[in-house]
Amino acid sequence: MQLVNEMKLEFMSKSNNESFGRVVAAAFASQLDPTVEELADIKTAVSEAVTNAIIHGYEDTSGTVEMICRLYDEGIQIIISDKGKGIEDIELARQPLYTSKPDMERSGMGFTVMESFMDSVEIVSEPNKGTTVTMFKKLKS
Repeated sequence: MQLVNEMKLEFMSKSNNESFGRVVAAAFASQLDPTVEELADIKTAVSEAVTNAIIHGYEDTSGTVEMICRLYDEGIQIIISDKGKGIEDIELARQPLYTSKPDMERSGMGFTVMESFMDSVEIVSEPNKGTTVTMFKKLKS
């Protein structure tokens, strides 16, 4: 795979920045001329990853969410990370309908949604150090 372009963005862990991250990722991906469906998939996956970082990573505290987007000749890689509380059990967190926040009426489908809209999703997390979600989407263009 040939790297075509790359960008890095940091923003505060405020819920209104979720839509900002989603739009920025979609605008950056547009350079590869994706289909409308591919763009929608990217936006949905980014929304889930950023929301997880804000709600689960930082809980009641504030921090920074970092997003790195890399365009390759075959598609886009999106890395979203936080330096929040981390995930104790990644395999459990990946289970559909599992949520650590049932009181907030969370669906527990975040990772499942990411996996259904992207071609690959890797999660690396360490308690009290943060979480990094790396996603890749092949684009037909």
